[in-house]
Amino acid sequence: IDRFLQEDVPYGDLTTILLGIGARAGRMVFSTRHETVACCTEEAARLLERVGCHIELLEPSGTLLAAECPLLEVTGRADSLHMGWKAALNLLEAASGIATRMRTLVQEARAVAPGVEVVATRKVFPGTKSVATKAVYAGGGLPHRLGLSESVLVFAQHVAFLDGEEELWIRLHDLKKQAREKKIAVEVTDRAAAVRAAAAGVDIVQVDKMAPEELRNLVQAVREASPATIVAAAGGINESNARAYAATGVDLLVTSAMYWGKPADIAVRMEAMG
Repeated sequence: IDRFLQEDVPYGDLTTILLGIGARAGRMVFSTRHETVACCTEEAARLLERVGCHIELLEPSGTLLAAECPLLEVTGRADSLHMGWKAALNLLEAASGIATRMRTLVQEARAVAPGVEVVATRKVFPGTKSVATKAVYAGGGLPHRLGLSESVLVFAQHVAFLDGEEELWIRLHDLKKQAREKKIAVEVTDRAAAVRAAAAGVDIVQVDKMAPEELRNLVQAVREASPATIVAAAGGINESNARAYAATGVDLLVTSAMYWGKPADIAVRMEAMG
């Protein structure tokens, strides 16, 4: 929060100072312009409190709001309102945009597969992971991997340093012993590799960039080889094709689509009091 304020108002608000209006009391209301999943209202409120505002109304993160609904309302001196205005608005619009897209992805996928999970990758803009992860939760999704430290996912780039795929299957038993509480995931790009991974005892087979028609056949083959193996689809999944991918029978849809798009459109109204 201090960093957000430092970026926008490092040495005071020159316009408000020159106009001489800083001591006047006022009200500021943030409201939706379209259906929006609110996110980071709590952080925006703390930011505004930091500059001297008082919170009058706050809709919690994860709340689905219709158009023209207030999500945050504060009162305070005009200089406090102006100091926090844009930093709070930028945070609300960015986070609520991600949360709203996440909700759409979940709705689209579960319209055809109620049990499917939609999970978010770690492909966020550097420095924004905390906000992006909160937005994923607010939209009804879950993080796929929060980072490299807490999960095991073997890519072809890892296998490049082994003596081929066979060494990976030989070492799989040791991996499971060394990380007993972790699921072992391996990314594959074709049906044959997926079946080999499932037969070897991999917990999760992640399939990268495969068309839904082909993926449906892969899921069936994996189920026959190992019914307990989780199948995740990754690569190119977005709002327009989430239904098609969910309908293949996969357990997880892994996507970055919620991170990239327009921010939510949030209106701000200020008014003097007294």
